[in-house]
Amino acid sequence: MNEPYGPEASRPINSTSSGIMKMFMGFLTIFIVVQTIGTVLFCLYLHMKMDKMEEVLSLNEDYIFLKKVQKCQTAEGQKSTLLDCEKIIKSFQNIQSKDRPLKEQPKFDMQRGPEHHEHPHLMHKNETSVAGEVWAHPMAVHLAGQQSNKAGSVLEWKETMYGPTNSLISNKEGKLKVEEAGLYYIYCQVSFCTVKESSAPFTLYIYLHIPKEVDRVLLKGQKTYNTSKSNCGLQSIRVGGVFNLREDDMVFVNVTDSTKVNYNHGNTYFGIFKL
Repeated sequence: MNEPYGPEASRPINSTSSGIMKMFMGFLTIFIVVQTIGTVLFCLYLHMKMDKMEEVLSLNEDYIFLKKVQKCQTAEGQKSTLLDCEKIIKSFQNIQSKDRPLKEQPKFDMQRGPEHHEHPHLMHKNETSVAGEVWAHPMAVHLAGQQSNKAGSVLEWKETMYGPTNSLISNKEGKLKVEEAGLYYIYCQVSFCTVKESSAPFTLYIYLHIPKEVDRVLLKGQKTYNTSKSNCGLQSIRVGGVFNLREDDMVFVNVTDSTKVNYNHGNTYFGIFKL
């Protein structure tokens, strides 16, 4: 006998399909979540990698720039048509001037003799060769003797056309004052005249002056008078030495008889520079 067909016979099939569909949707959901997490992590890694690459490229550019600066300081680099040395040196100086405090940027005029004098329109030719050494110049002052009507044995000084000057070393009433502590070389030459022999020698002193303290002798030079009968039996004394000076220390020159000093060009001078 044939049994009638009813809807109850198809239920097992529908239950199985529903289970498979749920499993598929579960796997799909997990896959999407994993894919999303993986994408986020990959983006983070890629971003970090790009930052590192930018840093490496920046360091590489700095290295190349320094190599160009170094090459521009050589004669071969200055002759090269591939390098704009003037522009490169100027950029390097601008970077240095921003990094250094204002007090450490003194104005310095190179000491050059008359044989090296150049007309202004020729100065541009040597700017490239000199620019590479500008930041290496020491703090220095070189002064010539100046005759004074004031009574006293402390000599006074004046600037010269080719002698270096510096804002961190001031000259006031014959005393040089340093604004920055350090190791300094101090030197002086005094030429003097005499027409008769004397038992007392002509003496040159370089003193260290410290406010509220007794002046200290740093250097001393002596020479006896000659027996010349001319209007000026010219003689010279020169002294020099290295000393550790503090900020605001002052040095000055004293002689036994300032009326005998010869102030002709190049005969009497006083200078100091930082090592």
